Order: sequence, then structure tokens, then C-alpha cells
Amino acid sequence: MSTTTLAGREIHVDAEGFLTEYDEWDETLAQQLADQIGIAMTPEHWDVVRFLRADYAETGQTATTRRVNAVGGFPVKQQFALFPKKPGKKMSYIAGLPKPAGCV
Repeated sequence: MSTTTLAGREIHVDAEGFLTEYDEWDETLAQQLADQIGIAMTPEHWDVVRFLRADYAETGQTATTRRVNAVGGFPVKQQFALFPKKPGKKMSYIAGLPKPAGCV
């Protein structure tokens, strides 16, 4: 496991830069992660990220785009609009969670 420095502190990340320690995340860090991948966070973005965090705390797994739609109520089309091209990967990255299962 490696570390990197973001938001003025060291955080644990995997080889692709995804956080590996759930408790190291906060919204300041999320904003920096979003900036790194070119996502301008809006209240809608935060709603999705907060859903992902809460769902992960409950299930222990990162929600797929299908689950974010079915359980979170965020249509897949909206996810693609908010997090273009690879919404599952981008949402989980900003939320400080592992990539969802099946995400390339």
C-alpha cells in the first residue's frame, strides 16, 4: 500500500490512486480528488457522493451505477451527465471508495 499527499496530509492509496482507508476521507479531500479529474462539484454531485459513502458504510461494497440508480435514485443518464465517460469509477474515486466490482 502506498501513500500520497493531498489536502495537506498523507493518505493511503492503491496503485490507481483510490483511497484504501475509509476514515481518511472528508469533503475537503473529495474536492481535491474531483479537481484532479476535472469534475466541478455541484450539490447534485455531493448528493451522489454522500449516497455512495452511506451505502458503503452499510454494505461494505462500493455501489455500482446500477445500484446507485436502483437504491440511490440517481438515474444512470444523470450519473453520466455528472461524471462523464466512467461514472462508477469517477464517483467512487471522489467518494474515497474502492472501484466498484466489474469496473475496468
